[in-house]
Amino acid sequence: MRFSVNFLRNEEEAKDIVQDVFEKLWMNREKVELGKIKAWLFTCANHAMLNYIQKKNRSCEFNMTLHEKGSYDQTYYESKQVIQHVVSILPPLQKSILLLRDLEGYSYDEIGEILDISASQVKVYLFRARMKMKKQLTQLNELA
Repeated sequence: MRFSVNFLRNEEEAKDIVQDVFEKLWMNREKVELGKIKAWLFTCANHAMLNYIQKKNRSCEFNMTLHEKGSYDQTYYESKQVIQHVVSILPPLQKSILLLRDLEGYSYDEIGEILDISASQVKVYLFRARMKMKKQLTQLNELA
């Protein structure tokens, strides 16, 4: 649940997706190996969230505008809000890897299994995500 909420930034949407994932698990309970249930749940949730985002982006036009220099509210600079903002602008795969590694504590191999990529790819995407975050934080710091 925490992974979905942090990924989608909307608790109600996350609850719906988690409920759908558990329903799929129940329907596929005989096919899913007992030792791999957790990885299966995260994989299924990740795919469901990516599908949801694609569907949402198709149904409504998403217009993200950058704030002009100096127009940021003071409250925007609270640490938690800044980090959430920087994470939210990462590409979905990098966002998933970052959340699985830093929030959920999964190993590179486990993340690779969940997302169906190699552990070395996980390391590369995680490095790129962290570099993008560092760059964004540096830019925000310069605006302050």
